[in-house]
Order: sequence, then structure tokens, then C-alpha cells
Amino acid sequence: MPRPRRACPASDKKAVNLTVAAGLVDAARAADVNLSATLERALEDALRLRRRERWLAENAAGIAAYNESVEAHGAFADTLRSF
Repeated sequence: MPRPRRACPASDKKAVNLTVAAGLVDAARAADVNLSATLERALEDALRLRRRERWLAENAAGIAAYNESVEAHGAFADTLRSF
């Protein structure tokens, strides 16, 4: 499955200073790992997870109410199923 588009275009890049364990950086460089691209992917994944967690927390009451309604009355499509 292809990765979704990046949140920020390449032209919006910003130089930053980070502190990373020396052995980890050495091993990554020896393996030709692109540190910037790897960090960008890791940050995108972390942000996606945080957004998902926040959305679930903000919508927990609505999700619970919907699930209770389905449990009590069934899903609206139940009458349309032929299986």
C-alpha cells in the first residue's frame, strides 16, 4: 500500500539540531540510511497515531452511543442484507 502524501512539501524543510546516540547514527550511516527521510517518516507516523488517539478520545461518547443503539436496534442495513 503506498504511503500517503507528506503533510509538508519538500520546500518547507527546516534544518534542526538533534542529539542521537552515536552508535545508532554510525550504524545508520554505515547502512546508508537517510537520517532526514527516516526521521520524517517516524514523525509522520507518530503524528498520525497521536491524531488517531485524540480523535478516538474526543469521539468516544458518540461511538459508545452508536454501539449501544446498534446493540439495541440493529444496524440500519440489517434489513437490506440477503445473507
